[in-house]
Amino acid sequence: MYLYSLTLQQATGIVCAINGNFIGGKTQEIVVARGKTIDLLRPDEAGKIQTLHSVEVFGAIRCLAHFRLTGSQKDYVLVGSDSGRIVIMEYHKEKNCFHKLYQETFGKSGCRRIVPGQYVAVDPKGRAVMIAACEKQKLVYVLNRDTAARLTISSPLEAHKSHTITYSITGVDCGFDNPIFAAIELDYSEADQDSTGQAAAEAQKHLTFYELDLGLNHVSRKWTEPIDNGANLLVTVPGGDDGPSGVLVCAENFVIYKNQGHPDVRAVIPRRADLPAERGVLIVSAATHRQKSMFFFLLQTEYGDIFKVTLEHKRDEQDRVMELKIKYFDTIPVTSAMCVLKTGFLFAASEFGNHALYQFQSIGDGDDVEASSATLMETEEGFQPVFFQPRGLKNLVRIDHIASLMPIMDMKVLNLFEEETPQIFTLCGRGPRSSIRILRPGLAISEMAVSQLPGVPNAVWTVKKNVSDEFDAYIVVSFPSGTLVLSIGETVEEVSDSGFLDTTPSLAVSLLGDDSLMQVHPNGIRHIREDGRINEWKTPGKKTIVKVGSNRLQVVIALSGGELIYFEMDMTGQLMEVEKHEMPGDVACLDIAPVPEGKQRSRFLAVGSYDSTIRILSLDPDDCMQVLSVQSVSSPPESLLLLEVQASTGGEDGADHPASVFLNAGLQNGVLFRTVVDMVTGQLSDTRSRFLGLRAPKLFKAIVRGRQAMLCLSSRPWLGYIHQGHFLLTPLSYETLEFAASFASDQCAEGVVAVAGDALRIFTIERLGETFNETVIPLRYTPRKFVLQPKRKHLVIIESDLGAFTAEEREAARKECLETAGVENGISNNREQMENGGVGGDDEEKEDPLSDEQYGYPKAESDKWVSCIRVLDPKSGNTTCLLELQDNEAAFSICTVNFHDKEYGTLLAVGTAKGLQFLPKKALTAGFIHIYRFIDEGKSLELLHKTQVEGVPLSLCQFQGRLLAGIGSVLRLYDLGKRRLLRKCENKLFPNAINSIHTYRDRIYVGDLQEVCS
Repeated sequence: MYLYSLTLQQATGIVCAINGNFIGGKTQEIVVARGKTIDLLRPDEAGKIQTLHSVEVFGAIRCLAHFRLTGSQKDYVLVGSDSGRIVIMEYHKEKNCFHKLYQETFGKSGCRRIVPGQYVAVDPKGRAVMIAACEKQKLVYVLNRDTAARLTISSPLEAHKSHTITYSITGVDCGFDNPIFAAIELDYSEADQDSTGQAAAEAQKHLTFYELDLGLNHVSRKWTEPIDNGANLLVTVPGGDDGPSGVLVCAENFVIYKNQGHPDVRAVIPRRADLPAERGVLIVSAATHRQKSMFFFLLQTEYGDIFKVTLEHKRDEQDRVMELKIKYFDTIPVTSAMCVLKTGFLFAASEFGNHALYQFQSIGDGDDVEASSATLMETEEGFQPVFFQPRGLKNLVRIDHIASLMPIMDMKVLNLFEEETPQIFTLCGRGPRSSIRILRPGLAISEMAVSQLPGVPNAVWTVKKNVSDEFDAYIVVSFPSGTLVLSIGETVEEVSDSGFLDTTPSLAVSLLGDDSLMQVHPNGIRHIREDGRINEWKTPGKKTIVKVGSNRLQVVIALSGGELIYFEMDMTGQLMEVEKHEMPGDVACLDIAPVPEGKQRSRFLAVGSYDSTIRILSLDPDDCMQVLSVQSVSSPPESLLLLEVQASTGGEDGADHPASVFLNAGLQNGVLFRTVVDMVTGQLSDTRSRFLGLRAPKLFKAIVRGRQAMLCLSSRPWLGYIHQGHFLLTPLSYETLEFAASFASDQCAEGVVAVAGDALRIFTIERLGETFNETVIPLRYTPRKFVLQPKRKHLVIIESDLGAFTAEEREAARKECLETAGVENGISNNREQMENGGVGGDDEEKEDPLSDEQYGYPKAESDKWVSCIRVLDPKSGNTTCLLELQDNEAAFSICTVNFHDKEYGTLLAVGTAKGLQFLPKKALTAGFIHIYRFIDEGKSLELLHKTQVEGVPLSLCQFQGRLLAGIGSVLRLYDLGKRRLLRKCENKLFPNAINSIHTYRDRIYVGDLQEVCS
């Protein structure tokens, strides 16, 4: 047996992110790690995030860092992973790849606590790197150059210390003195020997400086000092000519400046006015912005608030820090990493939910009455807390985002909409950013306009008046009995003076030469010159034109009976007949390759016949209309497209690989046939095929990112395009289309105009490179699990959050806060938003400057739970029933069950816990199993009864007409009673809490925290 793993979509959550000059030059890029994938991102001129390169590393990436050798023009990427190796990479823009310079092995593979790879820190001058484990081990590598200016790396130098836990490390900026690394450490040697726990309670964290002596090639512990036990993060302070050096120690409620020989400078972190006193404030991510004349830090708390931290230091021999200032900056969703770019962007890799790119409006220097600023305020009673009130974004504005499903709490593959492919339903997010997302395979479509036409069209084209024009001039729509010409401007209007013949259907419309137009209809060719003169070519006898293939300089028509006539444009702009050729039968389809740059004509003509063959004919004057190659296919071809593809390297200079010509054929059996045409001989090779749908694919040219692409219209539309140097064929999340053409106007640079039924549609294709198009339905709390109501196809979702308020309590607290801040608009909008789940898009953010999605829910006591049960109609996205659980209950499990007693039909079982607390862990107040029945045609729920149990019911499942429940470590079977559930049998042999139960063919599969039993 062979197991095949196929990743439908790469991980969307970002573990860590760094920014630097990885390509070289003045631009800055972002490198992000998504589990086992490394992506190179760069904002374009419009502020949209573009993925330049993506690579799988076949491992778990744990940390990233970047460094630059002195005098170099580009940065290197340093990767810490579970491989037991340190990897240094360089990006090659010519090859569009990350090149591994060094891959040094130092330990075993796997995420082990004593094998380095969890933390990595670099000397700010790029002379050394430290890679550390969670416990004990630290290794230092010296970085240098050889005589050819290539990067070299030394053997590892040990800086180990047993029984020591590491929380954070960073490189200290000490100019060109010996490199120094700082670490937050805790020695647990005494606590390990003390069984009473007294030593563990008294354990003290230390800030330790490690010095690398470049002369002796040795690492030593230079300095250590006790620090606040709440310390969790270190931030490097610029040194040398730029600043005072040292580090910022981010601890609970405080930020402390520390350096060897310098007194501590401590500032309290401002806290929200509505934050409970028992809750501390921790910094979770940081970013530094440096310029020649100034620097500042952006620190984000676990609640999403960003603070700007500045140091006032006196430039003297000691470079003393006089004051540490912390000022409220803005609030964005909590991030796992922040990157400040020199181009004025802030990239925020969100911990949960979509990632975002922000643009700086200002750097928070002005005196803002609404925004609090904090400096150290120490009195006899201690440090005075500083309070602030969150406000709308003032210093940042969001300009783009990257969709993220992280975290996925539950998932099911269902076809509730009866589409060609099933949909994936996922519960995503946390708190106010929670949602259920419906994923459909395909690219997202943004519809620009839909217009009804006077009849049912059979074709549509767009055409420019001049080859140098940026936008299209006309949309030409063909009907069975005539042709409609629409002029493109500020509005799309019908015109009658275009020169096109409107009393006959059209077979093809295109630009001919530089400035003339061509219309091909069944009885001839109409050549419209720029000055308005019209030349007509009529078909001989009673023959009619059935198929057309053309480019800017060449036209080939197929007459009824199989005769081909080839036309070429001469130097005077006249369309001249060149050659005739008789085919063995009627022509099914044909196409001409585009004219290569610098050439007068294209050499290749592809002709498809009803005998299931495709012929490549030559258009060269020496062997005109000679057959170069013949390809047999599995079904008669319906449509042909010769496409010249140039794969970009993705480099900054935009260099391309040599172009290749591909023959694409849509066959009548629904298969897309694709083969490579030899540029010299015309021979066909490397044939590939793919089934697209039940209808024969029609192929059309399109423009994607300025390059040629292919639209395939079968039972659903598909797009073939180049992405990161690879050809992708992806379906579009759109209805069936009949005919399409590329469309360009000042409102829509790269769009598509298409006809379907009696409607003309104009749309753009978004988020190229993605696999799924998602529909987002917001939820109220963090979703836990969901089930399908089988009869009405509704979804039942349980949601719960710890340390939060109910919707009514939030609304009351919110109204009070807004009144305090003097903001009264948007309250009613937020109420409606919270009822719909608390997650909104850009429109909600504009209407409501304090949306819960942006700022999070107000925090309650750590042992307070809020929870609800939601019945959702997935087709409309509407919530038909929402039950809020009371009395500090939280839902943890759900299932539908059909008991032997058929009185109620399908019932809903929900497992809840009351008064559950984790830290400090307390005994459970009670657990319950609720039984609901569906009413109002499955749209609402009615409680039948609830049964108290002694543990937390983490898993529920139907089994042989009864309810199977995992309650703590007990597996129990229940039957339905009148007032409560009736216990039938149980098993207490499981060592751990049961968190999943599945049944298959009368067998029960039980999963706990360690193993699966059957």
